[in-house]
Amino acid sequence: MTVIMFASRVPRASTPWQAAELAKIKETLAPHLGSGEAGGWEVGATELGDPQFYLLGPPPDEECILCISRLGRVYVLEDGAGQLLFEHNSLLVLAEQARAMLHNKRSQIVARIGTLWFALRELFEEKLEPIIGDSEELLTHVVPQLAALA
Repeated sequence: MTVIMFASRVPRASTPWQAAELAKIKETLAPHLGSGEAGGWEVGATELGDPQFYLLGPPPDEECILCISRLGRVYVLEDGAGQLLFEHNSLLVLAEQARAMLHNKRSQIVARIGTLWFALRELFEEKLEPIIGDSEELLTHVVPQLAALA
């Protein structure tokens, strides 16, 4: 078996967000910060020194809602779980995608609630209703017998 040695990744010198980039990201996400949907934001860096922007949820948890990273010349959008959502070489396109993703998150919650409601209703109709119906029928036959014994 042949072993191929790959060059190790050496951390780059940290290059922070440029003021214009940070201003554009904050401007795009400002409606979500003002509405209470998001609690704040933080900046950080990847293991290799690339800048990251974190949109945090409301207090007290302040969990990460989404993350924007600049990897070289490419901007990457990830959700709070680290799942890749979108990448592009234009920050404007990526910022609009982030805004759309946050808007869709609200409609996804409504859709999930509706699906849960229909699932519970179906569970009641399919599983519990026959049991309740049978017990009513059983009571109509047993109660007169019990009354005669009393």
